[in-house]
Amino acid sequence: MSPIVAELFGTFLMILLGCGVVANVVLKDTKGHAGGWIVITTAWALAVFVGVSVAGPYSGAHLNPAVTLSVWMIDEVDTSTALSYVGGQFAGAMLASVVVWLCYRPHFDRTQDGATTQAVFCTAPAIRERNSNFITELVATFVLISTILFFQEPSMQLEETAGVIGLGSIGALPVAFLVWGIGLALGGTTGYAINPVRDLGPRIIYSILPIKPKAGFDASYAWVPVLAPLIGSAIATLLYQILTSAS
Repeated sequence: MSPIVAELFGTFLMILLGCGVVANVVLKDTKGHAGGWIVITTAWALAVFVGVSVAGPYSGAHLNPAVTLSVWMIDEVDTSTALSYVGGQFAGAMLASVVVWLCYRPHFDRTQDGATTQAVFCTAPAIRERNSNFITELVATFVLISTILFFQEPSMQLEETAGVIGLGSIGALPVAFLVWGIGLALGGTTGYAINPVRDLGPRIIYSILPIKPKAGFDASYAWVPVLAPLIGSAIATLLYQILTSAS
């Protein structure tokens, strides 16, 4: 795969499973109805594992503009590459949203609450207090990016041959555990978007799909899970640069 296709496909798989578990838990008459927060956070962590495993060898598996911004800030990708990655991420997230709707369409039809159907696609605060919501998304993304930047590449050194064996897809596990921990610890207030395309792409698709009843686009809040993760990423990256240059 080309890096752009890898970003698209990896993000597609991640959002398909991530939004899919929300549909399974919140929509009416599903097998997983009312499964709860542990089910959602666990499946989202596994969704990240799947996306990173698939896209990692080809693009580095950003799957998130906040990650792409950080990589751009440390000069590991140029501007045109970064923008193409974000375009692929948006396309993958939007396509996955359509597929989730197709899979769960009968359950959408039986769910007569707009806020519930919207929850499958995008985040919303448990308590709407935008300053607090913004801070939560910023801090959660700060944790995500800070930890990723300090990850070490997993490998096993063979002393006899001085060779190195990479751990392959197992190397995606730390990111999955990281997202799981963020969801469990910080996700209860806003739904932990921590990824602009994860929220905005499906939100746009939701506004287009023939789902009734339907909640509004919620433009008064929609900017929070887009802007806050980007600022959190920038702060984390700047701090990383300061700490590593000082050492």
